[in-house]
Amino acid sequence: MFQVLSSAWALLFGMGLLMVGNGMQGTLLGIRGALEDFSTFEMSIVMSCYFVGFLGGSRMAPGMIRRVGHVRVFAALASLISAVMILYPTFPNVVIWSLGRILIGFCFSAVYVTAESWLNNAADNSNRGQALSLYMIVQTLGIVIAQALLLTADPSGFVLFVIPSVLVSIAITPILLSISPTPAFDTTKPMSLQALAQYSPLGCVGMFLLGGIFAAQFGMASVYGAEAGLSVAQISLYVAMFFVGAVILQYPIGWVSDRMDRRALIVVVSIIGGAGSVLAMMLGQNYTLLLVSAFVMGGMSNPLYSLLIAHTNDFLEHDDMAAASGGLVFINGLGAILGPIVTGWLMGTALGPPGFYLFTTVLFVLLAFYAGYRSTRRAAVAVEDTGEFVPIYPSATYQAVEYAQEYAIETELEDEETSK
Repeated sequence: MFQVLSSAWALLFGMGLLMVGNGMQGTLLGIRGALEDFSTFEMSIVMSCYFVGFLGGSRMAPGMIRRVGHVRVFAALASLISAVMILYPTFPNVVIWSLGRILIGFCFSAVYVTAESWLNNAADNSNRGQALSLYMIVQTLGIVIAQALLLTADPSGFVLFVIPSVLVSIAITPILLSISPTPAFDTTKPMSLQALAQYSPLGCVGMFLLGGIFAAQFGMASVYGAEAGLSVAQISLYVAMFFVGAVILQYPIGWVSDRMDRRALIVVVSIIGGAGSVLAMMLGQNYTLLLVSAFVMGGMSNPLYSLLIAHTNDFLEHDDMAAASGGLVFINGLGAILGPIVTGWLMGTALGPPGFYLFTTVLFVLLAFYAGYRSTRRAAVAVEDTGEFVPIYPSATYQAVEYAQEYAIETELEDEETSK
């Protein structure tokens, strides 16, 4: 752990600041959109655009890094993020906000790819798992801290947009001044979606449904809070609870997944997540229950991402695991693009704010039913033959998923060697 911190502290610190900036602007736009009298559906388009840009950035980032290098890509895109955050309050227009969200999603995705490849280079086989865990914890804590910073100023003014802009600008400094060498960049040729679907139908369908769930939480939770009449302080704590649940429940669920049929666990976790959604849909007027629901939903949906990756790996050869990562992330991204749009449409109907929870409930239930159905179609992999669960959050790019796949392979091979 200390070795990882000593070699990659600048990168982790910079990524933490970037995530604070990203967490602030995501929640703040939902609150400010209500103040600007944007409709719920208009805000759903704005929020969805982030995932459009994110998906494009993950695809184009490798070519950019090969052409100009990690440092230039990181600095240029972070500068763009900082500039766009200032433009939001200057031009409160749906079209401009949508274009800004596409650009910010693109930039954040490419910055993540750059940072993840850099972090992987700073680790070795003995501490790669710790490096990935630290990276994911830093990402989540950054988003949680961002919610507290929203209480420092009036959301109708400029200050709350200036703060994330400054934080993103500061985030570049320790990384650019670090003496850590930049890595050679290479990526694995992706597996076709058709081949991936043949290996793991549940992995593909589950990733698509989970993309919608995560995007609804990340993109529309603040919009829900504003529509439900919550105060800024209440919205901040409400959004934070999704990510607190993710941090606390990720590892216990991962521990259980290494000791049972993962499809059965996916069913159970999905049902619990759906129950959390129903709780808020029926009793959302009780703020305490709303927080409990957010904790449960975040605590179930984030581990599901890692569970679906681990389940897919159980049916792949080692040489195919890294290649499958790009397809899994792409499918998740497609679901993420549709998530806010469908959520916004439901909230804009007679359902009102509870439409947010109707959407997540339906997706959780569909995932549970499909996982149960797949359990009847193919025999489970013996527990001793399954790969290791590696915690990865839905905000990660294909690069982090690929490195997690490689780490799982290395760990499995080491265990096999030790058992001989």
